[in-house]
Amino acid sequence: HGNAGRLQRQSRHALLQLAAVWGAMAESADRTPADAVQTFGRKKTAVAVAFAKPGSGQYRLNGMDMDLINPPSLRLKIYEVGMLLGKSEDGSDRKDMLDVKVRVRGGGYTSQIYAIRQAIAKAFVAYFQKYVDEASKKDIKDTFMAYDRSLIVADPRRTEPKKFGGPGARARYQKSYR
Repeated sequence: HGNAGRLQRQSRHALLQLAAVWGAMAESADRTPADAVQTFGRKKTAVAVAFAKPGSGQYRLNGMDMDLINPPSLRLKIYEVGMLLGKSEDGSDRKDMLDVKVRVRGGGYTSQIYAIRQAIAKAFVAYFQKYVDEASKKDIKDTFMAYDRSLIVADPRRTEPKKFGGPGARARYQKSYR
């Protein structure tokens, strides 16, 4: 008899958890603006997720301004995306059309920068495809591909796992006969 009560409590608890998850999913679906895109960029083990919506050209990285990224030489790699976008038909900068928020995790400094620039570039391409027109999307994508293919296509290279009998993946320990 004691088991039946415990099972009932457990199933009630499971239902409450399920209801909470459904509520959170419905809430997050309501929060996403109608004209926004979410894209990702990858480099080695770094993953960046960019969320772009119409705005005034604000770029945020993990909650802080992109201008605070160090070192400055790598900051320029992110600015390249905006420079390549150029101007729209009305003469305004295309990079100022969207507000972009980026979250990045994993990898080292350089890998994260490359993942961020790929995520931002893909966000612009996705936004133009979804909300502007196919011709301008193709124009932007071709510009990015001509400049640097890694802005659109992820680099598939990964580190090879280490094997026994040596210090790394391929190198073997030194052998001597005496």
